[in-house]
Amino acid sequence: MATFQAPKGTYDLIPPVSVKYLAVREAIAAPLRNSGYGYIETPGFEDVGLFARGVGESTDIVSKEMYAFETKGGDQLALRPEGTASVLRAALEASLHKKGNLPVKLWYSGSYYRYEKPQAGRYRHFSQVGAEAIGAEDPALDAELIILADQAYRSLGLRNFRILLNSLGDKECRPVYREALQSFLSGLDLDEETVRRAEINPLRVLDDKRGEVQKQLVGAPVLRDYLCDACKAYHEQVRALVTAAGVPFEDDEKLVRGLDYYTRTTFEFVHDGLGSQSAVGGGGRYDGLSEMIGGPALPSVGWALGVDRTVLALQAEGVELDIPASTSVFAVALGEAKPTVFGLVTQLRKAGVAADMSYGGKGLKGAMKDANRSGARFAVVVGERDLAEGVVQLKDMESGEQTAVPVAELVDTVRARLA
Repeated sequence: MATFQAPKGTYDLIPPVSVKYLAVREAIAAPLRNSGYGYIETPGFEDVGLFARGVGESTDIVSKEMYAFETKGGDQLALRPEGTASVLRAALEASLHKKGNLPVKLWYSGSYYRYEKPQAGRYRHFSQVGAEAIGAEDPALDAELIILADQAYRSLGLRNFRILLNSLGDKECRPVYREALQSFLSGLDLDEETVRRAEINPLRVLDDKRGEVQKQLVGAPVLRDYLCDACKAYHEQVRALVTAAGVPFEDDEKLVRGLDYYTRTTFEFVHDGLGSQSAVGGGGRYDGLSEMIGGPALPSVGWALGVDRTVLALQAEGVELDIPASTSVFAVALGEAKPTVFGLVTQLRKAGVAADMSYGGKGLKGAMKDANRSGARFAVVVGERDLAEGVVQLKDMESGEQTAVPVAELVDTVRARLA
């Protein structure tokens, strides 16, 4: 009989690899929790209009990659292709911006979905950890988020990543640049779809990765030359704050990012060991997104870091995460000792000790193989003679030393030795 497989472009996270993903998520979230960001979780699907308006109809995400469907009740929904629009929608719906001091700081972790051509580092189902600071226009917030991402990556042991930084201007100066760029693009030999994209959002053409397009973009107007004084000053403050924190970055005047909602600060984290899918994360300021989706003016900034690509970056650098064994004590019951061993394992767990045991009636040899595979620091072996004497055999799996410990003292003895 045929068995089912994971859909094309997706993957299953299974032990022992899954523990790396959990460690990466925890490392990215740790600096956020330490900086006033509260956890938020949103549905895996939303009204399709939320992404069409927020992410932008000119983007590949909306026009080509979004999983959209109609429910039995006639609602038009889409699996979320990114996190920012959903988080902002949830914050507006709950009126978080009215309940306390701004900005509202939120972080999230979850799965996202895009219909793309599967390749290494690019999946149709992928995992991200993201952060959003909603409701305040302050260069310090932009700098804070860049610094926290840098801190997260370095805590994992990553070193060969680069931070790219740019400004996309605002509603005052970007229209002037937009007009100049459209005029330049109109003279190029572009395919029909790219021409249509240039009419909707010409900045998206700059993000086109095709070589034949990039060759024609040589000499294109540079946004930096069109920034208004306010945007220039804002960008210089962001640069100064990041520099003062000792975080290196590169100015990249061509950096656009793939979403329409960005304004002013935009940044990307790239790792040169990942080939064509070099971006491991990115973000920027999106001061107009709240109004795009029907809310009040709430200047905001945020980022999303790819868990999948961060794991690939760690592999590219040969970084092995220091992950403790999931089991500290592995118990083996011989003969009629299973009820007693089961009770001891339960006691150890209640005392906060990670404990497991051999199941299925295996003999001593097979059960000790399980103990070795578990990575446990100690094995507890109990036979019928031990029961009669009121002791258990506690074996140090590193040194091989084995001692008899009274049953009543097992929990305290194990906790003391683990400490």
